[in-house]
Amino acid sequence: MTNHDSASDSQGDELPSNAVTGERVRVHELGHLVLYVSDLERSRTFYRDVLGFNELHGVPGSVAIYSSGRTHHELLLIQVGHDAQPVRRGHRVGMYHFGLKVGTSDDELRAALRACQSAGVFISGASDHTVTHSLYIEDPDGNEIELYIDVQPEVWRDQPLAVLAPVRQLRL
Repeated sequence: MTNHDSASDSQGDELPSNAVTGERVRVHELGHLVLYVSDLERSRTFYRDVLGFNELHGVPGSVAIYSSGRTHHELLLIQVGHDAQPVRRGHRVGMYHFGLKVGTSDDELRAALRACQSAGVFISGASDHTVTHSLYIEDPDGNEIELYIDVQPEVWRDQPLAVLAPVRQLRL
């Protein structure tokens, strides 16, 4: 087994051995997110004071750890400095955005919108996905974040394909 930071010897063209044997991993939930940030203090302010994450611990100029209380940590910020490559815009390989559930009602989403607007957060869009109502914002390093509420009743539980419904503009 290799360290997760090590370069892989695999060329990516061979199937892993478990694909041959039929074994597979069973993921229980998406556990946490780790983001490299250019300015830790600026990002701490954003995630703690604007988005309301509970900061468990922070080391100035190094790392900050956050949790909603669901698990040991859900967000880890690691400072890499201002000379690091910024997030590329447009279509690219890699993460598009991550979603943060802010409630179950449009009133809660409106409150999130007001909080973001009053903090001067860039709001890049608002969408009605049938199963969610979503605002799209950017963190200080340009990572896109979806702030969403699950539309009630939760139709996706009985109709899983509802997540593929056409996207409509959301008016809050």
